[in-house]
Amino acid sequence: MAIQSINPATGAVLKTFDALDADEIDSRLALAAATFASYRRTTFAGRAALMRAAADLLDAGRGDIAVTMTAEMGKTVASAAAEAAKCAKAMRFYAEHAEAFLADEPLDDPSVVGASRAYARYQPIGPVLAVMPWNFPLWQVTRFAAPALMAGNVGLLKHASNVPQCALYLEDLFLRAGFPRGAFQTLLIGAGQVESVLRDPRVAGAAVTGSEPAGQSVAAICGDEIKKTVLELGGSDPFVVMPSADLERAATVAVTARCQNNGQSCIAAKRFIVHDAVYDEFARLFTEKMAALTVGDPMTDGVDVGPVATEQGRVDLEELLDDAVAKGASVLCGGKAPAGPGWFFPPTVVAEVTPAMRLYLEETFGPLAALYRAPDLDTALEIANATSFGLSSNAWTTDPAEQERFANELVAGAVFINGMTTSYPELPFGGVRRSGYGRELGAVGIREFCNQKTVWVG
Repeated sequence: MAIQSINPATGAVLKTFDALDADEIDSRLALAAATFASYRRTTFAGRAALMRAAADLLDAGRGDIAVTMTAEMGKTVASAAAEAAKCAKAMRFYAEHAEAFLADEPLDDPSVVGASRAYARYQPIGPVLAVMPWNFPLWQVTRFAAPALMAGNVGLLKHASNVPQCALYLEDLFLRAGFPRGAFQTLLIGAGQVESVLRDPRVAGAAVTGSEPAGQSVAAICGDEIKKTVLELGGSDPFVVMPSADLERAATVAVTARCQNNGQSCIAAKRFIVHDAVYDEFARLFTEKMAALTVGDPMTDGVDVGPVATEQGRVDLEELLDDAVAKGASVLCGGKAPAGPGWFFPPTVVAEVTPAMRLYLEETFGPLAALYRAPDLDTALEIANATSFGLSSNAWTTDPAEQERFANELVAGAVFINGMTTSYPELPFGGVRRSGYGRELGAVGIREFCNQKTVWVG
């Protein structure tokens, strides 16, 4: 099966790659296993030096890889450069903190378990397969790879088939930084080849960022094989605005929260739930700001929104919008894809969304926002939680009691109050419900693919 890099701004095929065959996959898995046997014994200081070298190389070549990202999946070149910088930051974060995060954890009073010493020790588990999506083609891999490699694991990457050049860049980056061959390998394989890799006894676990079907498939296979998984799947994040909010600021951030990465982010705000008392004013501000965004060639300075990454992605948006309009929703701005090449879709705001519409429950992966009215806090929470997802959430209020209720009652892996959801190397990242399980980033992220071994000394 051919793996193609296609420019979503033009629809032109950039490069075509052949998928690895069974013998090539076996050779790479053998190399991963052999490399792990020695790499796991390297020191934290040695790994940190390699990771810092990778960060330096990434910073030095940021402009070139940004162009590659933009060409393959359509994000603006400015946001692609920012993504590369964020990856370098995460690499340095784990280079700095991995040893402390994975230090032995002694029991304060070992005598209570009849020991002279008792502690937990974190050790790597082996080759881990990362199944990654196209929307943040460097960042989502890096937030797996940096902690995994610093823990002493080795990585195997099955990247999305529309970003093969980004996938190969990452393997080359770690090699140029000095990591041993086999420490991080890109597997150019199709979805149908993933199961055989997961079932291979040399593979110890899997990390998935992507769709629900992808997560379900990998989790089912790894469950059958009794292998560890971490899943970060879809999201339909609420953005709740209460009367005490700074509406101008909330509306400005709401536009970024919805349209970041051309609207293609699992943690993008997608459902805007606004209290009756401020609904009309917020809707006006939000719609004006969404309509003012510049849509165009993502390689061009000043463009805010590029194309969605795939033709099917635009079709999905159009179908969700058509269903909502047919069932009574109103379009406040946008809504009609422009003629011409590329898979562009304008920033769109839809109001009067009801539970009868697909838009009410399904994730929208593109610059399409849904507005909801809420007469009170209880209703706002009810609408916010009326989804099968639970990745992140946003709430805008200066009332301490309301802030506490949002922090406690929004069903999500994160709650951002008076700000936009984003991911930081310092904080755990992940979801609940059908948004997945396990955590990336922070101290917990590096421990996910470690064996927490109890050591008892009599």
